[in-house]
Amino acid sequence: MALPPFFAPGRPGPPPPQPPPPAPFGCPPPPLPSPAFPPPLPQRPGPFPGASAPFLQPPLALQPRAPGEASGDGGGGAFYQVPPPPLPPPQPQCRPYPGADAGERQRPPPPGPGPPWSPRWPQAPPPPPPDVLGDAVLQRLRDRQWLEAVFGTPRRACPVPQRTRAGPSLGEVRARLRGVLRLVRRLRGLSHALREAEADGAAWALLHAEAAPLRAELAERLQPLTQAAYVGEARRRLERVRRRRLRLRERAREREAEREEEAARAAEREQEIDRWRVKCVQEVEEKKREQELKAAADGVLSEVRKKQADTKRMVDILRALEKLRKLRKEAAARKGVCPPASADETFEHHLQRLRKLIKKRSELYEAEERALRVMLEGEQEEERKRELEKKQRKEKEKFLLQKREIESKLFGDPDEFPLAHLLQPFRQYYLQAEHSLPALIQIRHDWDQYLVPSDHPKGNFVPQGWVLPPLPSNDIWATAIKLH
Repeated sequence: MALPPFFAPGRPGPPPPQPPPPAPFGCPPPPLPSPAFPPPLPQRPGPFPGASAPFLQPPLALQPRAPGEASGDGGGGAFYQVPPPPLPPPQPQCRPYPGADAGERQRPPPPGPGPPWSPRWPQAPPPPPPDVLGDAVLQRLRDRQWLEAVFGTPRRACPVPQRTRAGPSLGEVRARLRGVLRLVRRLRGLSHALREAEADGAAWALLHAEAAPLRAELAERLQPLTQAAYVGEARRRLERVRRRRLRLRERAREREAEREEEAARAAEREQEIDRWRVKCVQEVEEKKREQELKAAADGVLSEVRKKQADTKRMVDILRALEKLRKLRKEAAARKGVCPPASADETFEHHLQRLRKLIKKRSELYEAEERALRVMLEGEQEEERKRELEKKQRKEKEKFLLQKREIESKLFGDPDEFPLAHLLQPFRQYYLQAEHSLPALIQIRHDWDQYLVPSDHPKGNFVPQGWVLPPLPSNDIWATAIKLH
C-alpha cells in the first residue's frame, strides 16, 4: 500500500518543543490550567518551528488515486483523503476556545508543557500554494474561536447589594392612622345604628352588611400597627424628627439670642458713642467758654492797664506843668514881675485836686487789676487741676488696663468666663468676698490670726502688689525664659 506523501518514511518529525519567546507588550500571559480553560485540542506536527497548531482540519476534498497506487486489499475504491498543506498558525491573542463541535472529539493530553500558542513566530519559508476554500474555512473557524474565547465568556457582574426595604414613612403612618380613625368613627356610628335597629331585622342586616367590609378594612389597616418592627421603626423615625425639630428650635433660639445680644451690643455701642459725643461737645463748649472768659478778662485787663497808663501820663503832665510854672515864675521874677499870692494858691489847689483824683483812679484801677489777676490765676489753676486730673485718670485707666490684662492672662478674662465652666465654683469661692459681707469678715478674721507685732523678727508686711519671681540664677535659665 502506498502511503500519502505527507506520511512519507523519509519525512522528518516535529521539532522538539522550545521555550516560548517573551510575550509582546499588551499580550496577556498564558493562563493556568483551570475549569475555565479546558485542555488544548489535539495537535498535529507542522513544518514550522515552535508549538504546533491546533488540529482543526476542515472537510477535505476527495482526490482520485493514481492507478499504480491502488490498495492491495483488493478494494475497488478509487478515492482517498489527501490532507491539506499545513498553514502557519495565527498571531496569538489568547487561548483558543473549543467550539461547540469540539466536544465530540477526544481530547488527548498536550504534547508538551508549553502553551498551545506562541506569541511570536520566526520567519519561515513561504508555504506551498494552499487550497483557497480550506484556508478560508480554517481562518473563519479560528476567528470564531478567538472571538468566543475573548467575548464569549460573560464577565462576572458585580454583586448588587440588596437594598433593605425602607421602613414606613411618617406620612404613610399618619395616613394609616387617619384612615383607622375615620373607620372607627364610621363603625361607632354603625354600632349605634345597629343598637337602635335591633327590632327591625332587615335594617339590622343591611347595617351589618355595611359594617362587615369596614371591619375587614379596619383589621387590614391595623395589621401593620400590631407588628413590633413596624411600630418600632415608626417610633424611631418620629424620635428622629422630634430631635431634628428640637435642634432646629434650639438653633432658632440661639439665633434669636444672638440677634438680641447683637442688638444689645449695638445699642450699648450707640450709647457709648452718644456719651462720647456729648463729652466731646461739653469739652469743646468748656474750652470755648474758657477762651471767651480769658479773652474778656484780657480785654478788661488791657483796658485797666490802658487807664493806668493814662493816669501815669496825667501825673507826668501835672509834674511837667508844675515845673513849667516854676520856670516861668523865675523868669518873671528876673524881669521884676511878681504874680499875686492868690494865683499860686489857685494853682496849688487845682494841682492837689487833680492829684487826689488821679490817685483815686489809680487805686481803683489797681484793685480791678488785682481782681482780674486773681480771676485769671484761678482759671489757670483750675485748668492746671483739670489737666492734672485728666492725666491721673489716664494713668489710672492705663494701670487698671494693665492689671486687668495681667489678671486675664493669669486667671482668664472674667467677661468671657462662661457660667458653666469647670472652674466656675473655684472662681466663686475665691471671689465671694466681693459679693458677700459675712464672707469678707470671715476671710479677714482668718487672715488676722497671722498678725504679729511690728517688731517681731520674722514678721513682714503683706505685699501690696504682685510678687514677681526673682531674676534667673544663670544664663541657661535666662535663655529658657527668653525663649518662652
